[in-house]
Amino acid sequence: MSDPKMALKDRIKARLKFLYPGYDIDIFDRLDHYRSNLIIREKRRNRKRSLFSEKDAIVITYGDSIQKKGEKPLKTLHRFLKTNLGDSISGVHILPFFPYSSDDGFSIIDYKKVDPGLGDWSDIRRMSKDYRIMADLVINHISSRSEWFKGFLRGEEKYQDYFISFDKNVDTSNVFRPRTHPLLTRFKTKKGDKYVWTTFSADQIDLNFSNPEVFIEMMEVLLFYLSQGIEIIRLDAVGFLWKKLGTSCFHMEETHEAVKLLRDIAEYVAPYAAIITETNVPYKENISYFGKGDEAHMVYQFSLPPLVLDAFNREDSSHLKELYSKLTKLPKGNLFFNFLASHDGIGVLGAKGYLSDSEFDLMINNVKRNNGLISYKSLTDGSKTPYEMNINYFDAINNPNINRNYDEEVAKFLASQSVIVFSKGVPGIYIHSLLGSRNWYSGVKRSGINRRINREKLDYEKLCKDIKHGIRNDVLAGYKCLLNLRRSSKDFSPYSSESIINSDSKLLVLERRGSIVAINLSSATVKFNSKDIVPYGIYLFH
Repeated sequence: MSDPKMALKDRIKARLKFLYPGYDIDIFDRLDHYRSNLIIREKRRNRKRSLFSEKDAIVITYGDSIQKKGEKPLKTLHRFLKTNLGDSISGVHILPFFPYSSDDGFSIIDYKKVDPGLGDWSDIRRMSKDYRIMADLVINHISSRSEWFKGFLRGEEKYQDYFISFDKNVDTSNVFRPRTHPLLTRFKTKKGDKYVWTTFSADQIDLNFSNPEVFIEMMEVLLFYLSQGIEIIRLDAVGFLWKKLGTSCFHMEETHEAVKLLRDIAEYVAPYAAIITETNVPYKENISYFGKGDEAHMVYQFSLPPLVLDAFNREDSSHLKELYSKLTKLPKGNLFFNFLASHDGIGVLGAKGYLSDSEFDLMINNVKRNNGLISYKSLTDGSKTPYEMNINYFDAINNPNINRNYDEEVAKFLASQSVIVFSKGVPGIYIHSLLGSRNWYSGVKRSGINRRINREKLDYEKLCKDIKHGIRNDVLAGYKCLLNLRRSSKDFSPYSSESIINSDSKLLVLERRGSIVAINLSSATVKFNSKDIVPYGIYLFH
């Protein structure tokens, strides 16, 4: 009988050889050191059969989204979740909680420290006893204020190959660009001016993964996170990882192999852990990160946020049904992380191939009408195209400029959220969706950053009062009801079968093993199975 551990070791060795031919890299002393401590956690979690169940739902939040005077925000967050959500959720994705210099946490100065303004590692470990912690491995880039990059600027030999730099500006026109600023940023170093690769901003310096030492550094970060009680590793912006001039430098074969290698390493030391990739791209490219069932355990379902919005705007489920018709073809055991809102905006690339040009333009114009903002990316010809819509999902679904029936607005919003609760996969719920927040205009005005529209910081005491009445109460109570319905039946296991039932275009009807969920996307009453589905109604049939 073959030894699974030895097979996994052989796979790790083969992947290292593929990525770094000519280098003799032995990482197993380090892996075995972590494995001996972490393997105990697999028994504690009792997740031998599957990584996720119908009881899993993950809240997405910044460490300081909820703040209490005189208390570290991680403690405040933990208390709020335990008191107000309990076991309605199973996990929490704490967005980067490390020291940083920009991009609300995604320009990390030190991967292994907790921002002292938020708390410390004991807060993370304590929270991990109640909730599965998901954390970002910001793998593509590091802050310009990090010690690694400071060493590069000082001319220290060790760090010269940690980054991608040129003595003069070079042609990068083939490189896929998610931003409009130049790809290369000029820095003065001890060795003269250098043009350094900066995909996202001049403060976010891309790492050079063709250097095996960089991979080893990031592997150590991954192992450290697992040792601190983190169970789900989110690979941020991973699609940009591997660079070769003359190519798009996007979704490279080496990038996919690196993700597979990280999964194998995580599986070796912590079999209960999961890898999730964040790749805001069209559907076909997005699901490529499942590999053949050997890459990411989960990928973000980036098509859902724009297509759900389109369905409710036009009261037509046709494109959603088209998306669901493809979802049964995933590799066995792989899952989507189903979300509608996040700290970022609503990406539009996932709608490509589904919406017509006129439908796409209608969606963009509706977001503008609802006081949202649009962010753009550059094309190779120098023109710009929408990249994401910056708006709170409640206001994306409900026009804040017109007076509507309050109960109808809440019902419409919860109907939209029920799509991710009852779909195959694991729901990821942004804290501001859970709490019925609205557009935060003052945050945008103060910072000039479009994404701040959905990143409001909430006062704990005021929030505790607000969730007792009004919109926050109704949305939170409604969301908990949906989550508890999901938890109550194995039909909603993230792995159980899913199919679309033919119905009126104003309905989305999902069959999940022995249960049928009918969601009315419209303001009209619609019949299904001789049952009147009221406007924005959610009906569960067994």
